[in-house]
Amino acid sequence: MGLQKHSQKKGQIRATEINLQTPIQVNMNPSSKQNERIAKMSFASVYPHYLAKVEKKGRTKEELYRVIEWLTGFDENKLQALMEENVSFELFFDRASLNPNAHLITGLICGYRVEEIENPLTQKVRYLDKLVDELAQGKKMEKILRNSAV
Repeated sequence: MGLQKHSQKKGQIRATEINLQTPIQVNMNPSSKQNERIAKMSFASVYPHYLAKVEKKGRTKEELYRVIEWLTGFDENKLQALMEENVSFELFFDRASLNPNAHLITGLICGYRVEEIENPLTQKVRYLDKLVDELAQGKKMEKILRNSAV
């Protein structure tokens, strides 16, 4: 049948019915080019943005370190060393001990459902982005850390 349009007022169009005969294929994962760009990006270049985001919303650097440590196993000293070394996200997550509960991180980030991202490295980076977003949104630490001991 297709899309039927009815004019309401001059310049306005309202869609009243959509009946598609063939399914639409939608790629819900970043392109390989985008995955490659993320892999090569340095953690140190993104960290200041994470920090600014959470501090702007009244959260602390210590809370950010805690969230990152929960996900990666890196304490503050190790994070500082990795930033001084200017490691890529690829190397950053190669060295990380990902939290066994990381799979509990779900929801939308950058327009993608984090649990549906197919590239393992991109998914880990988006896990981190999601945790930082939750921290900035004011969620309780126990919820951010997926009910781990706080």
